Amino acid sequence: MASHRRPKQPNRARTTVLTTTAAAVVALTAQSAQADPLPDPNKKGVKAEVDRLYEQATQATEKYNGAKEKHDKLQKQVDNLQDTVARGQDELNTLRDGLGSLATAQYRSGGVDPSVQLFLSSDPDSYLDKAAVLDQLSSRQLSTLKKIQAKQRTLAQQREEASQKLADLGSTRKELKDKKQEIQGKLAQAQKLLNTLTAKERAKIAAEEERANRASERVELGNEASGSQRTASAFEAAKSRVGMPYVWGATGPNSFDCSGLTSWAFNQAGISIPRTSQAQANIGTRINSLSELKPGDLILMRTDLSHVGFYAGNGQILHAPKPGAVVRYEPISTSGMPFMWGVRV
Repeated sequence: MASHRRPKQPNRARTTVLTTTAAAVVALTAQSAQADPLPDPNKKGVKAEVDRLYEQATQATEKYNGAKEKHDKLQKQVDNLQDTVARGQDELNTLRDGLGSLATAQYRSGGVDPSVQLFLSSDPDSYLDKAAVLDQLSSRQLSTLKKIQAKQRTLAQQREEASQKLADLGSTRKELKDKKQEIQGKLAQAQKLLNTLTAKERAKIAAEEERANRASERVELGNEASGSQRTASAFEAAKSRVGMPYVWGATGPNSFDCSGLTSWAFNQAGISIPRTSQAQANIGTRINSLSELKPGDLILMRTDLSHVGFYAGNGQILHAPKPGAVVRYEPISTSGMPFMWGVRV
């Protein structure tokens, strides 16, 4: 087996990341949010309860990511529709102005009955030439009127569509707000539980997390090739992010949540994949057996598919696991999350 070692970061940057990671476990700064009533576990159960809250926070994060992706798409659609409506209104105004000019010209030259104008004309041939022009103007008026009617119908449809998209956008924004509050509430609960421990107990938990983070520097990955060049490129990009902190909703390049890491890495390889773990579960070729996975394949974890990472070889997963942790390698068997299936992009 070949030994994988993460390239050393500059001392200052490395110290900052590790210090931030350790501090995050013992002193998460929770934004104001309504938290559920705290349980009253004994000291031995505090870490398990904190881990449970972190898991719930990461599950809520994937729902937040899905709502955010929907929000961004809707916002783009609304912006495009509003721009189209504005341009259509300008075109309608131009058509109306043109119709007004034609009507004015016709009124000025056609105030007398055409047969009388011919009778009174000193130059019948010249009048007939003018009459032909007037017939053309009438034809142009009719064409312009038809264009105006068509443009009005189109604008009405586009305005109705934009109105519906705006309503959907409002609902999505509320969903985003609710999920954000849920995540913040779970993190606030975890912090309150950690605060019930002594300084020594908190330091012990932080030390355990730090050991898990540092284990990435000496993990044995083996020499197995990736399933495709694309997955190999994405996997190499992900490996370059080892040591970067987990931050919910983050998509890199210096912090990530689980699906933020995988989507960012594939983007570096020139491939666009969906933002959420649930959506990523349904792309590419499904692989149901751990033994058939190759480095760079996506791994879907938990029954609700709320966690995703890269298969790294030798039974390891490369992922952004949870709040307070960094992008790191871990044995799949000890990750605490059941394997569902793999995906080869």
